[in-house]
Amino acid sequence: MATAIQKIILSPSRDIPFNKLTLSQANVRRIKAGISIEELAEDIARRGLLQSLNVRPILDADGAETGLYEIPAGGRRYRALERLVKQKRLAKTAAVPCVVRDPATPILAEDDSLAENLQRAPLHPLDQFRAFQALRDKGQSEEDIAAAFFTSAHVVKQRLRLAGVSPKLLDIYAEDGMTLEQLMAFTVSADHARQEQVWETIAGSWSKEPYQIRRMLTEKTVRASDRRAMFVGLDAYEAAGGTVLRDLFQQDDGGWLADVALLDTLVAAKLKTEAEAIAAEGWKWIEVAADFPYGHTHGLRQIDGAAAERSADEQATIDALNAEYQRLEAEYEGADELPDEVDARLGEIEALLEELDTRPVIFDPCDITRAGVFVSIGADGRLVVDRGYVRPDDEAPLVLPDDETGGATAATSAHAGEPGPSGTSRTVITVGGQPIESEDDEDDVIKPLPERLVIELTAHRTLALRDAVASNPQIALTALLHKLVIDTFQRTSTGGGCIEASVRHVFFPAQAADLKDSPSAYAIAERHDTWKADLPQDDQALWDWLSALDDASRLALLAHCVSFGVNALYEKPNPYGGNGVSQHGLERRLTQADRLARATGLDMVEAGWRPSVDNYLGRVPKRRIVEAVREGAGDRAAQLIEHLKKAEMAKEAERLLADARWLPEPLRLADTDTSSEMAEPEAEASSVDLPAFLSGDEEASDEDTEPLPAIAAE
Repeated sequence: MATAIQKIILSPSRDIPFNKLTLSQANVRRIKAGISIEELAEDIARRGLLQSLNVRPILDADGAETGLYEIPAGGRRYRALERLVKQKRLAKTAAVPCVVRDPATPILAEDDSLAENLQRAPLHPLDQFRAFQALRDKGQSEEDIAAAFFTSAHVVKQRLRLAGVSPKLLDIYAEDGMTLEQLMAFTVSADHARQEQVWETIAGSWSKEPYQIRRMLTEKTVRASDRRAMFVGLDAYEAAGGTVLRDLFQQDDGGWLADVALLDTLVAAKLKTEAEAIAAEGWKWIEVAADFPYGHTHGLRQIDGAAAERSADEQATIDALNAEYQRLEAEYEGADELPDEVDARLGEIEALLEELDTRPVIFDPCDITRAGVFVSIGADGRLVVDRGYVRPDDEAPLVLPDDETGGATAATSAHAGEPGPSGTSRTVITVGGQPIESEDDEDDVIKPLPERLVIELTAHRTLALRDAVASNPQIALTALLHKLVIDTFQRTSTGGGCIEASVRHVFFPAQAADLKDSPSAYAIAERHDTWKADLPQDDQALWDWLSALDDASRLALLAHCVSFGVNALYEKPNPYGGNGVSQHGLERRLTQADRLARATGLDMVEAGWRPSVDNYLGRVPKRRIVEAVREGAGDRAAQLIEHLKKAEMAKEAERLLADARWLPEPLRLADTDTSSEMAEPEAEASSVDLPAFLSGDEEASDEDTEPLPAIAAE
């Protein structure tokens, strides 16, 4: 027969007036811990008593119940209720929910008190983070949550940030796969994918320190203490749409700026604005950079200027500040410590005196017109303007005595260092080594083409020239023999291989987006794939195959191989030797490229190049666009687009030059007259089909039409 299971009987619950309750000496809690009695009282006043008190009847000497009850478990709750009663916020007879233990129970009161405290499982931190997040999602503000749980809004923000970490990482933390300190480090970034990527990187590593996690999450950012960030300002950066990563768990010096490209754009724009203001002083050039390398002024002469004299008002201000400083020092001479407001005022006076003592430097106007300025950012984020440096090329010619020059030099050089006519020069501002141009292009001087654009244009020419050489085996053979003769008789080294002749495939470091789609590119690729399909892979088989080719095929293959060695690229010469090409080498390369182009009859128009907004017109100043249209479509067409904004001008110029056979300088032969290559522009001007908004009877302006200058080598 099965033994019956004895049923458990729980202690009854009943409401007992507060004035019938008293603390028991059996309560094991003696040391204060957790939130204070005051905070617990406020919480009970807000939401009521969430947990009943554990009480036992007080018996008299005969063992009879007296109607009073002692509390062995729940003493802090009783103290909080007692505080509310003393504040008259709770009645003395208010009913308190209690669990009443049977006085006959063998369980000691101390046992109940200890069990209630020991068997209570603490809340996992992640549950707290998610609970705060749930309250936030249901409309409670961070301040409301902080007030409800007697903490600060900053702590609430920390918990919410922890709850916002990638769910995958929160699950790992819940399973004790990472520490709380590591989880806190991940809150620096809100990018879950990046958080997970960093964890996957370090998960199998022995080093998982929080600082390493923070470093990896912020490796592509810029600290707020960076000179660029301080120069622009966090407010301006965030107003422009930039994001700032913040660490709520340790000092982050203002955080990290995540959008570095935006920051650099804002820095360049602000530096440009500052440089344009300085340009009004009349300097010949201004170099702008966030930071200049050590020795950037080497080889430049610094001109001397005179410090500006103080005005009467400035001197009076200095005297007043010095008097106030001495008065405050004398007043608090015997004090052990200065009051905060006095200490702050003394600091203000020192800063003002230092500012007034820094005098602006005045330079001679003749020196200003040949000297320049370096504009950068100091380590503290403030603008640094270093004025008065003269480049060797800008020095005034040396004027010799009359008896050494026969009187001629002294007469002709008397004004060599003075500026030209007023209004004919303009400060050249360069940012990061590249000159900046205004939208209106009011300067009458046509500047050289941008270096990258020249490289892209000559890449087009190089590819077309390769195709032309490959189509002319005899010329390819001549070119190869020419190379071999120079190597053999002039003993210049080519290096590598058994035979001291080779083709070095030249790649294009800069190229326009349409280069790969040009007719030359397609022709070369098709020819290359055709030959490649026929070539044996084995070295001996390749030798035998080449030996068996007929002469025409051998020459065609030779021409194709030689064409890959054609290099007609412009690149910036290296004046110091070493890597790169020298100025002499560049001139020799381009001269030989012209000779090869003439020999092959290369015509870049026939090769498929046409001026467009992307490959030329949108990349040059407005004056060059107008000159291109004037050369290709005539003066009338050029005059009708001169008033347009640059974007509209470039688009319309593309239409006007579509069939004009016009080429920019880098694509022309050096000795080719532009007018002989194109149709007579004046004859075509009247037939140009202009849109309605360009047509009209405006009088043509007397625009200066001086010819385009040669492309600068540097």
